[in-house]
Amino acid sequence: MKNNANSIEKQSSTLQSVNYKTQMQSNIVDHNGNTLFSIVYPNPDKETLILLHGGPGFPSDLSAVADLLKDYFQVITFHQRGTQKSPCRDKDYSMQAYLSDIETVREFYKINKFHLWGHSWGGLYAQIYAEKHPDNLLSLFLCSPGSGTNTQWKQTEKEVMQLNKSKTSAWAWTKMGLNSLLGALGSNEAYKRLFKQVMKNYNEGFIATDHSDLTDDFYLLKAEPINKTRPEIIKYPLLTGLEKPDFKITIVYGDQDIYTTSKNFVINRYPTAQVFTLSNSGHIPWLHHPEAYNDVVRNHYQ
Repeated sequence: MKNNANSIEKQSSTLQSVNYKTQMQSNIVDHNGNTLFSIVYPNPDKETLILLHGGPGFPSDLSAVADLLKDYFQVITFHQRGTQKSPCRDKDYSMQAYLSDIETVREFYKINKFHLWGHSWGGLYAQIYAEKHPDNLLSLFLCSPGSGTNTQWKQTEKEVMQLNKSKTSAWAWTKMGLNSLLGALGSNEAYKRLFKQVMKNYNEGFIATDHSDLTDDFYLLKAEPINKTRPEIIKYPLLTGLEKPDFKITIVYGDQDIYTTSKNFVINRYPTAQVFTLSNSGHIPWLHHPEAYNDVVRNHYQ
């Protein structure tokens, strides 16, 4: 890990990517008849970094995150089960199924140990994986991570709902409620409308609300994984955390993040973690305050 980090610090104090070096490739990974659309930035002889997008049900290539690190690591991301490019034929959205997806990707790319990065729901997904497979990890980076499973997920949902309500007019809030109801009944289009408003709320005051990194993936969103993953998160036991892991953990939030008091569940779960709160940032810190985010990334991978 230190060899990678040293090259990062020497070549770029701001972690700006050198685009000539690493080209993206995509692969379809088969998992017992289900398929996972994956992206890899090959980098022979470098350690591997797997990125987990948020959601569930709303995929992202996380290109801005990958661009930052693809010249110093082999970076891999994949669209999670049930989204447009990763059809889930067995309709299994249990946490065990999600964990097996990471294992399938790891085995497909012939990876032993790797760095794991997760954002929002992907940050909770990463925590669940870390608790089950700590021996596979070189480090854990939690970027505005979901706060927890079971009752903690319900508290997280309340906080997110309160933020969205505070950011919208009464009419916009009513439309969000209607689209949420229609989405729960299975409408992909209703959830697309809902998430467009959600992303507008998350980004307002930080970046343009039609930023391409956030709008290109709406057509890939699917209702099924949203509706079927939530009850699986709620039924999953509360996470116990990792008191003395043999790898580095970093937790980062924006000072205006969507999570409020529930953040303490994460912070208390990992007593050895370094915790950062970025000023002038919301839920997507690599876009809201990239300079500060880059500093945290550089601090982590050293």
